[in-house]
Amino acid sequence: MEISALCHNTRPDGPLLPQEEAAFSLLEELGIAYDRVSSEPADTMEKCAAISEVLGVPICKNLFLCNRQKTQFYLLCMGPGKPFHTKDLSPQIGSARLSFAPEEFLWDLLRCTPGSASVLGLANDQDHRIRLLMEREVFEAEYLSCHPCICTSSLKLKMADVLEKLLPRTGHQITVVDL
Repeated sequence: MEISALCHNTRPDGPLLPQEEAAFSLLEELGIAYDRVSSEPADTMEKCAAISEVLGVPICKNLFLCNRQKTQFYLLCMGPGKPFHTKDLSPQIGSARLSFAPEEFLWDLLRCTPGSASVLGLANDQDHRIRLLMEREVFEAEYLSCHPCICTSSLKLKMADVLEKLLPRTGHQITVVDL
């Protein structure tokens, strides 16, 4: 997979999709510094592994989940190497029968495409229908790596900026979970 050189606080060249434009504008507005690489779509964790090497941090695995009734939604940020087992998560959040949320909810609530779910998409969840879940190791890391709502770019953000600038702006609280 071809990956661009590391860029600091620089958007990709050319026109951006609206959700990508919004993500970069939000970072700039909040004064959040970032490192970025561009690549072909990195929509699997296998493809993200090569990007992680260039960024110097593992790309977070972001899972968009819901309950069986599709009335409660969750964005789970976890380390890339861990398997996901609903039995490990369900009792910690009081929601049984978790599954991957349908693609249309991913777009309607986060303005992200499959493989691009990201904490940056929480800015689009103005009704706060999504509960942010973060694995303890990800929460305690110095950096968070994610996509800017499209999987052709990958970012490295300081976790302190996510906690102190981004999430206060979106109004989302974190539930730290152990997986």
